[in-house]
Amino acid sequence: MTDTTALEAAAFRRLLKHLNQDRSDVQNIDLMILAGFCRNCLADWYREAAEAAGQPLSKDQAHEAIYGMPFAQWKAQFQKEASAKQLAAFQAAQARHG
Repeated sequence: MTDTTALEAAAFRRLLKHLNQDRSDVQNIDLMILAGFCRNCLADWYREAAEAAGQPLSKDQAHEAIYGMPFAQWKAQFQKEASAKQLAAFQAAQARHG
């Protein structure tokens, strides 16, 4: 019998690789517009899970675990300024989900 936790962990690692190595071109704002979550959300969820398990984790540590590098480095290397179109789409998506 396969351990479900091991499968979930493998899928999560693959998601992180996909978002950070294969599709670093996809901006967080675009993820938020289309999926309602982004890399920062994953970092928050990771930190919350760690804390629930009794393993305190700082926001910076959680971001580094998700991004695979310090967040400031990620932003400098990959993050672009959001366009007016992206900001409008984000606001519309927030209104639909709020």
